[in-house]
Amino acid sequence: MPSKFSNKRHVAFKKQSGLCYYCGSPMWESKPKEFANKHKITRKYAARFQCTAEHLLARCDGGKDQKSNIAAACLFCNSTRHQRKSPPAPLKYKTHIQKRLKKGKWHPKKLRHLVSPMISKPALIVSIEG
Repeated sequence: MPSKFSNKRHVAFKKQSGLCYYCGSPMWESKPKEFANKHKITRKYAARFQCTAEHLLARCDGGKDQKSNIAAACLFCNSTRHQRKSPPAPLKYKTHIQKRLKKGKWHPKKLRHLVSPMISKPALIVSIEG
């Protein structure tokens, strides 16, 4: 049985049409092999597109495990954001990624065909930044 948290991640995944909140690439929730075959990439590359739950306002900053605070992000975008000493605010990070994507510098060249043009979804942009 899925946990309440994984259900919130799934809801965000569906709400975002299966696209990463940050880079707009398709993600997978299960069956990475099928995802890799569908997109003609290796399973190693497919791993970076695993759907993760991203707290728009971090729990350590008072963010809750609520649907309104959870976005679906690919593993690569989510982990790259949190590897920084001071992770940037979600909207600032999303802008940074979009600039990198326009220059062809976020995902490896072999994966650029997966990047979707970003569709503005105001419901996903939560006013949590100071």
